Amino acid sequence: MNKIFKSFLTVCMAMLLLLTVGCNDTSKKESTPKKKADFPVTLTDATKKEIIIEKKPQKIVSLIPSNTETAFALGLNEEIIGVSEFDNYPEEATKKEKVSGMEINVEKIISLDPDLVLAHESMLGQAGQAFDQLKASNINVIVISNATSFNDVYESINTIGKATGKSDEASKIVKDMKSNIDSIKNKVQGEGKQKVWVEVSPAPEIYTTGEGTFMHEMLSLLGAENVAGDQKGWVKLSEETVVQKNPDVILTTYGAYTPNATQQVLDRKAWSNVNAIKNKKVFDLNDDLVSRPGPRLAKGVEEIAKALYPEIIK
Repeated sequence: MNKIFKSFLTVCMAMLLLLTVGCNDTSKKESTPKKKADFPVTLTDATKKEIIIEKKPQKIVSLIPSNTETAFALGLNEEIIGVSEFDNYPEEATKKEKVSGMEINVEKIISLDPDLVLAHESMLGQAGQAFDQLKASNINVIVISNATSFNDVYESINTIGKATGKSDEASKIVKDMKSNIDSIKNKVQGEGKQKVWVEVSPAPEIYTTGEGTFMHEMLSLLGAENVAGDQKGWVKLSEETVVQKNPDVILTTYGAYTPNATQQVLDRKAWSNVNAIKNKKVFDLNDDLVSRPGPRLAKGVEEIAKALYPEIIK
């Protein structure tokens, strides 16, 4: 009888132990905090207005190339249903429905029934009324701020990431950009300060970039001197001024629409004594890489570094 009782008692204790463990596991599961939902999200755009996006956008229209490049870099190929006529990168963007050029086709955008429109502060003066029409049709319009520095670009990428449910991807893009730029900076550090003239439009209307532009910041990052660094923004300077400043390197950004851009600069007789001309250090850059405020700006820094330090950056 004792053996039977002991066996029964052992079984009861085992069952009690299982029940206790089961209860503890359930308690642990219930106490585990749930992951915070990505939506709704609230953000403030360039208009200083608070915008609430209730759910992850499934259909997105982008009205400017920099926003489009950022959206594609975030992995939003399927969600993007409309872009501008000026979008040329990546290739997939060229195949999307065109909804704007010099003007925004409000009716077309509304017909596409997007959840989100990625606009830009530079468009407010011309397209502010169009934005109001889109908002009146219950379409979320996010106006991305003008970017004049890398930090501004990082903020724009994070804003678009937050608005589209791609915050983690945006953080990675920014981290990779910073890492790539730091790597290039470290490679050219201590190589000597070269004087650089940046030409963004050819003669006779010669324009350059001063302080407050990406080109100026890129040159500073690489330890070079922008000979127009005492100017602000995009400015027009005379040929005499450039000759007097005597740059070591000349960078042009209009080769895509001006045949033989570098040769035209090399052939300027009045510039024959300029160091960059004598040493044939005139290079044309992809304007999109060095002026478009998006993820490829880090590539732009690399392209400039190749021109300035070809023996180091190949």
